[in-house]
Amino acid sequence: MSTDWNKVLWRSQPFPDNYIPESFLSSLRRNSNFHPYTYWPLVLAACTITQHISSIFIFLITFSHLYDESWDPRILVWISVCMFVVGFIVWELLECLLFGYRVDKEQRAKALKASILVFLALMALSPVLRTLSASTSSDSIWALTACLFVLNVLLADYGPSRNTRLNRERLTSVLSMNAAMSASVVLASRLRDDISVFALMLFSIQMFALLPILRTRLLLIPSLLRASLTMCFAGVSIYLSSEISPTVTRIQGVMLAFITFGAPGVLVWAQKFKNEIRGPWDVAVPQVR
Repeated sequence: MSTDWNKVLWRSQPFPDNYIPESFLSSLRRNSNFHPYTYWPLVLAACTITQHISSIFIFLITFSHLYDESWDPRILVWISVCMFVVGFIVWELLECLLFGYRVDKEQRAKALKASILVFLALMALSPVLRTLSASTSSDSIWALTACLFVLNVLLADYGPSRNTRLNRERLTSVLSMNAAMSASVVLASRLRDDISVFALMLFSIQMFALLPILRTRLLLIPSLLRASLTMCFAGVSIYLSSEISPTVTRIQGVMLAFITFGAPGVLVWAQKFKNEIRGPWDVAVPQVR
């Protein structure tokens, strides 16, 4: 009878139940699947989050000006139309340069038709949206809006687009867009006239429905352009908030700086505390051939 210990239960062996062989720790592995992060690639990856949060601030500042009636909503409508045209041109250029696809006339006609339908639908629904929360207090609206935008940030898809034309949206990104659009609806219901509601909802579609789709393509452009785009988003949002409140501007600046530069540094620093141990005590993983 062999005196070597075997890790089996079906064989009778002359060893106690709590026997530990000398070779037990010979196959010990620490952080076997660990890939260390470096600082600047993490900063570049965090730029996407900075862009998204900056777009939320831009939207909230736009609502504040419409709520105070300090901005002309008709100008915001034209800005949204120009954003759509520029975004569609950039989308076609990225499709052609990155993937070699060309948008044909039929697809352009479908996009134009869908845009006109959305435009007319918002125009028709603006009177309904304006009175949607007439019986709800403003405090409840602000709290609900804050919760919805936090949900939007947490569920947003910050990854790049795949090299395919049939790129299906993830469930979390769809939920993120729904949360942002719901927040836009409840905010629009606090405005005083229909044209302001229409302008705000049209602008929200650009910021929370179309811009995230375009951003998945923009993640594939060179790093310098992505960093420049992030600086533009952050600069515009900080400039607009400076016209409302210096306190809000300082809080926003600290938040964006921490997300872009502080959080990657914390993650790089925390890597040294990672200690994943694997060995023969792990549950066996079946391999199906």
